[in-house]
Amino acid sequence: MKEARTEILVVGGGLGGVAAALAALRAGRRVIMTEEFDWIGGQLTSQAVPPDEHSWVEQFGITASYRTLRQEIRNYYREHYPLTERSRQWRDLNPGAGWVSRLCHEPRVALTVMEGMLAPYRGAGRLRVLQPYRPVGAEMDADRVRAVRLAHRDNGDEIIVAASYVIDATETGELLPLTGTEYVTGFEPRSMTGEPSAPEEAQPLNMQAVSICFAVDHVDGDQTIDKPDRYDFWRSYEPAFWGGPLLGWKSPHPRTLEIVERSFTPNPDDDPLLVDADQRRNPGDANLWTFRRIAARRNFTDGFYASDICLVNWPMIDYFEGPVFEIPDDQARGHLKAAEGLSRCVFYWLQTEAPRTDGGIGFRGLRLRGDVTGTEHGLAQAPYIRESRRIKAAYTIVEQDLSLAVRGERGAINYADSVGVGMYRIDLHPSTGGDNYIDVGSCPFEIPLGALLPQRVTNLLPAGKNIGTTHITNGCYRLHPVEWNIGEVAGLLSAHCLERGTTPHAVRENKDRLVEFQTLLERQGIELRWPEIKGY
Repeated sequence: MKEARTEILVVGGGLGGVAAALAALRAGRRVIMTEEFDWIGGQLTSQAVPPDEHSWVEQFGITASYRTLRQEIRNYYREHYPLTERSRQWRDLNPGAGWVSRLCHEPRVALTVMEGMLAPYRGAGRLRVLQPYRPVGAEMDADRVRAVRLAHRDNGDEIIVAASYVIDATETGELLPLTGTEYVTGFEPRSMTGEPSAPEEAQPLNMQAVSICFAVDHVDGDQTIDKPDRYDFWRSYEPAFWGGPLLGWKSPHPRTLEIVERSFTPNPDDDPLLVDADQRRNPGDANLWTFRRIAARRNFTDGFYASDICLVNWPMIDYFEGPVFEIPDDQARGHLKAAEGLSRCVFYWLQTEAPRTDGGIGFRGLRLRGDVTGTEHGLAQAPYIRESRRIKAAYTIVEQDLSLAVRGERGAINYADSVGVGMYRIDLHPSTGGDNYIDVGSCPFEIPLGALLPQRVTNLLPAGKNIGTTHITNGCYRLHPVEWNIGEVAGLLSAHCLERGTTPHAVRENKDRLVEFQTLLERQGIELRWPEIKGY
């Protein structure tokens, strides 16, 4: 079996993994990063999810390196795309003019930018990327991870990588069971957390829906695909709380749970520069075409894009029939296959039976854009997984730390060991236990270092949705800029501990060491506190 050695091993090349690798590399360390799918970037690329960001993202509340990522995405459009002069001069260019984010864009552009950020370190031989590999085993030395065993996705070839520090940047916290690191899943009981939104009893297999996203445009001609398997099942499927068939324009409003009807109008003749993507005022999902649009044709020279490109990450593709981890592998694969089938059925329904505003049915000009998502089958490369295994941490973030209803004018708790900031509503999609949305107002919050530290294992750090949140608070710590911040801190902390000959736990437990590390973070452009603002 092949073997390799590095200083820092980053398992998973999503946003947190890329941020962790970059931070460690900038600190002068050698890194091996792995990724299971064909594209690095996770949520932003292989999962094809435009960034979910807070309302102040253009001013503050993100790390300097995440701001650079956003700026370089815009620069790439300005340098390589035939933008109209008006759009080219738009300081806060939103290529897709989507309402979900101030920066909706095609996933391949983000991929290109992140690959460019990593390229110098690859060329210098300081970064090795193992792709497509996933973790299948681990070797432990008491409370330390000695090495991780990785298998090639396609041919099964294995390699063992030993490292001083291991960062789990996988989408589901895959290293936690492999290393014996203590963790939780699903809903914790209220008796444990005291959270207003928690159930009375633990529900470890009750997890948020997963979604298989896809991109579409609308062109001339009949683009109708063959009728998918199980279409009749999904067409007649009615969740108890949905207010009608899952395949329909009606569904619960996440914040009020009222049944609302959304619209869908391909290629509206709207002005991209008038789109105001501000979640405080408007969640943006009234018209599903513009909600997560990733290319607005009017941003580009006349006729260059035959159509807008719309990213489908809508309520009706949420799959909550069962979890996709913590169950036998064949069952997990079955649920992922069913989620993929649901997305295909939604697309077929859009083409053939979706009600139109003119009284007709179906949009036969809709076309799957697998070239945009990087697949032949037309869907995203990877499932959008909203919830992970979560470490049992030195500190667990609970709802009452940051809930707007609980904290009010006081704002979220200030953590002495803050290592970053974030903001998003506590946004939980329907879950595998049959629960409706939980969507709770949030205060701008901080990221405590204690939430990144497993209670026992000393050299394993989480870099994404696997930090010490609860099922409830995961809903606001799982979004793009927060995941990047968490990963960046994990990479810097690993490098710092190697340089100082200390441990992550010792950094948190000693005031002088903590202040030294926080000063390092601030010098790297990581904000530790919010200015005086209110949540939403």
